[in-house]
Amino acid sequence: MAYEQIWNQNIQLLNDVEKIKLKRDGLDVIETIVNKYSKQGIESVSDEDRILLKWAGIYEQKPKNGLFMLRIRINTGKIDVPAAKILAEIAEKYGRDFMRISTRGAIQFYNIRMEDLPEIFLKLNSVKLASYESCGDCPRTVIGNPLAGIDKYELMDTTELVNQVNDFFLLNRDFSNLPRKLKISISASTRNAGNSEINDISFTPAVKVIDGEEVAGFHLKVGGGLSSKPMMAREVDAFILPEQVLKVTVAIATIFRDFGYRNNRSRARLKFLVDDWGIEKFTEKLFEYTGELPKRGIDKSDGSNSINYYGVHRQKQEGKSYIGVHIPLGHMTSTDFKELIEISEKYGDGILRTTSSQNIIISGIDNEKVSEVLKNKIFEKFSHKPETFLSKIVACTGSKFCNLALIDTKNIALKLSSYIDDRLKADVPISVKISGCPNSCGHTLIADIGIRGALLKENGNSCEGFDVFLGGALGKNAAFGQRLNLRFKEEDLLKAVHSFIENYLNHRKDNETFHSFVERVGLEYFEKLQSQIEPGY
Repeated sequence: MAYEQIWNQNIQLLNDVEKIKLKRDGLDVIETIVNKYSKQGIESVSDEDRILLKWAGIYEQKPKNGLFMLRIRINTGKIDVPAAKILAEIAEKYGRDFMRISTRGAIQFYNIRMEDLPEIFLKLNSVKLASYESCGDCPRTVIGNPLAGIDKYELMDTTELVNQVNDFFLLNRDFSNLPRKLKISISASTRNAGNSEINDISFTPAVKVIDGEEVAGFHLKVGGGLSSKPMMAREVDAFILPEQVLKVTVAIATIFRDFGYRNNRSRARLKFLVDDWGIEKFTEKLFEYTGELPKRGIDKSDGSNSINYYGVHRQKQEGKSYIGVHIPLGHMTSTDFKELIEISEKYGDGILRTTSSQNIIISGIDNEKVSEVLKNKIFEKFSHKPETFLSKIVACTGSKFCNLALIDTKNIALKLSSYIDDRLKADVPISVKISGCPNSCGHTLIADIGIRGALLKENGNSCEGFDVFLGGALGKNAAFGQRLNLRFKEEDLLKAVHSFIENYLNHRKDNETFHSFVERVGLEYFEKLQSQIEPGY
């Protein structure tokens, strides 16, 4: 460790997790898992180390019976065939043949046993993958453009930049003890592929004339995040060259490490520091580390909202296409994944790409081979042109595995999809995102219709309930969804969402988005609609 922990001067002010981290770096738990806990079992894990297990990329899953969720870092979603085969093997051999794509494009396994972790770590390492620091108070998986290198809309291929940033921070003990997680997004696509507004650090495409020549680079946003106190990332007045991205990222991580709040974990994210300081003070502090940077150039983002990538699309490479495939709620078996791997290996460029919408892209396919590829049976299960409402839905893990979730997100997603499909036959330009709790891992607050788990009291007993948020969006008109002043039971939720969508389809203006419709008619319009709905099915 090559820095001074300046926050340890007032230990009595630190929260309990910070006091644990003063005794032991979270990364130390990896060796302890391998040498002790995997041999002696979950009962041997100390209470303090149960907190630090996250640095190894594992969470004890519900119902805390000694089994774990394991998250794998997948930078911008790109997985080569050798790595993909190892992931399929892990699912089949250790994870009860189940794997899931997260809302940051990571791969997650469940039902993992402590005793299997050393072998899993070795398998991951053999293909340059890791679960380390995919959880915990450290820099997380770097997200960005899943189409990096093949995107017609990118100013440059950001693959090497992303890898450079990831490689610098991974297992770097100078940054393994942050106040909370640090989420980084790097994208040069003119479409908002990296969800720039909701990350701690976001690099977005820009150009600037320097010495008479137009140069491609990045603009910078800091302090975005969701959870119970959401904030949109704020723009720093700076233009950043590609070769400066790592330096700027390290500077921000250093500021966060040294000045972020360690007394109250609910206010420990970077967004609170940026909000309290203001963007001017934050920029001034940033320039102390980087030197003054040029003023902003010309923003090249086109204002797009989220992208689902479904269908067949031409790549920037002549004669090549990619296919965006719907993976319902991101859930797959190892057999499913192996079939996609085989297609990529036989017809594509040997790379599978996961997306924040929990889907998969198969890239590098010869244009004349696309129709042949689509004859594969796997596309009957995973359509490239999905027609069900489920293709509009993103969801977090939910109460089946997550100790924080209040609802079974998969269950409500399937019921909602079936309910809408039975009643609306037209294509519905709506996004629905479901989270089991206020942490908003399912990105509830940036959806057209966001659904969040809650508790209802019925006859003195608690039961599943649902809060609803309307009109969330990223891009040009970025805004968080507005919460209806209602809490729903399941049967009422299904009817309400159907009513909201039907009214939008019937009363929208030409090309009016759901976000714009909500802005125009107001929340009271939807609350009045709900009051007209009879309870029950």
